[in-house]
Amino acid sequence: MMRSSHLFLILIVLIWSTAARALPEIQSWMTKKGAKVLFVEAHELPMVDIRLIFDAGSARDGEQSGVASLTNALLGQGASGLNADEIAQGFEQKGAKLGSGSERDMAWLSLRSLTDSKLLQPSLELFGKVLVEPDFPKADFKREQQRTLIGLEYQKQKPKSIGSKAFYHDLYGDHPYSSDPSGTSETVKALSAKDLREFYRQYYVARNATVAIVGDVSRKQAQALAASLADALAEGGKAPALPDVAQLGAGKQEFIEHPSTQSHVLMGAPGIRRGDPDYFQLYVGNHILGGSGLVSRISKEIREKRGLSYSAYSYFVPMRREGPYLLGFQTRNDQREETLSVLRDTVQTFIDKGPAEKELESAKNNIIGGFPLRVSSNGKIAEYLAVIGFYDLPLDYLTRFTGNIQAVTVEQIQDAYKRRVHPDRMVTITVGGALKPDDSDS
Repeated sequence: MMRSSHLFLILIVLIWSTAARALPEIQSWMTKKGAKVLFVEAHELPMVDIRLIFDAGSARDGEQSGVASLTNALLGQGASGLNADEIAQGFEQKGAKLGSGSERDMAWLSLRSLTDSKLLQPSLELFGKVLVEPDFPKADFKREQQRTLIGLEYQKQKPKSIGSKAFYHDLYGDHPYSSDPSGTSETVKALSAKDLREFYRQYYVARNATVAIVGDVSRKQAQALAASLADALAEGGKAPALPDVAQLGAGKQEFIEHPSTQSHVLMGAPGIRRGDPDYFQLYVGNHILGGSGLVSRISKEIREKRGLSYSAYSYFVPMRREGPYLLGFQTRNDQREETLSVLRDTVQTFIDKGPAEKELESAKNNIIGGFPLRVSSNGKIAEYLAVIGFYDLPLDYLTRFTGNIQAVTVEQIQDAYKRRVHPDRMVTITVGGALKPDDSDS
């Protein structure tokens, strides 16, 4: 069985190595105004995917929690005198698709278009208006503000949302990662369209931008395309560096009562950043511990052996600074303490003894075998380019990925987990119903 597994891994690596060599080279340059560009030439389909990424996520909200999210959401609602319907119809008539989004670290605006010049050129012109000339119409701002407020009220009824907000707050304290990207009812109500314009002017600038282009265009065309978009923005400057994330000195537990028969439990601590030297060891280790679904150790111990929860998991969220290492589950209120005890014991055992060789081989097979699907389309490659460019990862990150996975050893995983993961110094948030006197955790 061990020999068969080893041969299977070699076969997967050989197949992926061939595919990796076939991956187009990632080319990179800077525009005149200082925007970083990453480009992959791909002529299989007559399409191009363009994504502009800005260091303009909720970590830049400051005291105006929610302003980054609202600013990004309003970009496509009105630009250069066009209203939201006119913008949407303009893209639809040319078979193009506009996209946008924001998280804690970043915000982005994207375009997918056919490369026929009769379709691409007008799509680019409209995209440029949305990017460079947003109007932030007052009526649209009020509507989006109200939609956000309704969403925030709805989140107050959802144990998962309640737990997540409390988790980030307790984990990050006064760090910019602490606040929820959607803001709070109080901060969102206090915002105005003027606040969005000011946020846009500060952060949606060329020197704060990364451009990812993948598709059926030449290097020369990509250079002209990137320049026409990024250099149409104000030059501006890069966003200041985020403060370091403080490590937890002790564990903290918080119980939030909620009228439900199920408890949602989140446990975790600051984890890893993008480009972290321990990234691959911790990533593969977590795949074994809690990141591989029903076959992970956490799921086996909690779900299969004891039937305490249908879903139990763990995962890292790498960001510019240390994102959270998050572990969690749902279970009946009367079983939450037992389940939490099993989770902690499972993590501690993994740290003390490390994974078995068989578990490591299986994890490598799974990760390496599934990785080609992550780069199976231009859109997916564009998303990877966005991450590589935004976080200053090496340009050969994709081609070296499977080699980095294959090189991980049991000893490296155990060493990284011993140094970086401390179950006794984690935040634990429980959202669920209070136990009655006759309830038992057994």
